[in-house]
Amino acid sequence: MAIPTWTDTHCHLDAPEFDADREAVVQRAREAGVGLIVIPAVTPQTFVPARDAAHRFGGAYALGVHPLYVHQVPDNALALLDEALHRWREDPRLVAVGEIGLDHFVPDLQDEASRALQERMYAAQLDLAVAHGLPVILHVRRSADGLLKHLRRLRDAGRPVVGGIAHAFNGSPQQAQAFVELGFKLGFGGAMTFERALQIRRLAASLPDEAIVLETDAPDIPPHWLYQRAQDRAAGARSRNEPAELPRIAQTLADLRAWSLEQVQRQTTANALAALPRLAALWPAARQ
Repeated sequence: MAIPTWTDTHCHLDAPEFDADREAVVQRAREAGVGLIVIPAVTPQTFVPARDAAHRFGGAYALGVHPLYVHQVPDNALALLDEALHRWREDPRLVAVGEIGLDHFVPDLQDEASRALQERMYAAQLDLAVAHGLPVILHVRRSADGLLKHLRRLRDAGRPVVGGIAHAFNGSPQQAQAFVELGFKLGFGGAMTFERALQIRRLAASLPDEAIVLETDAPDIPPHWLYQRAQDRAAGARSRNEPAELPRIAQTLADLRAWSLEQVQRQTTANALAALPRLAALWPAARQ
């Protein structure tokens, strides 16, 4: 078994796609050297499963309402989030508020009412993160400027969010710099492995060393070696991503930056601990 040295900063290990073989998925990750997995919840219904998975497998978790589910959560979702953050505030495995943010890509969520609801939920969850002193894990899909607007609002009001991670980042260099200036790290995963993902690969190659963290977003965003064409998926082909893919994804980052794999591991781990400070207490235990 490889020495556990990698941190997957974004993996939905509690997702139904892993119900049949979750223990085997974690075992493969450990054998690949992935020592710590961060599991972001996406609705109040997933708060307990995300927490349970983190405790069962020695990981960490975040609590939040994902923008894709704003129409599916109960009316008291924010109150439930606040209650859970209070209830588990002493749990060292609770490391962030997330996955939260804005999605300006999915067609069903682009009407005026849906966009407004997304923004209200995002702004309110930022307020909760500030109140609880936690960083945030952000969903960024064609929405960087809207996310930055609210982060700057809180900063200018003297109530800044204490950093976090802009997950699966694919914005412009200017937007990337704005997140970095606000204390955020940027997450890179499977999308970076596609040669045609020119913008993402340019960012991965050129951002400051301290700005990058690694993630899989498993079971989603498979790297190019797992990707299946639409017609293949329709025929039953699987393209499920797993945290065990992280070291191979890391090799892509090493190639893009002309780094050794050891340098990628060392730098991205340090960046993850800086983005989510509570991970520091979990990382040594993950290596034992």
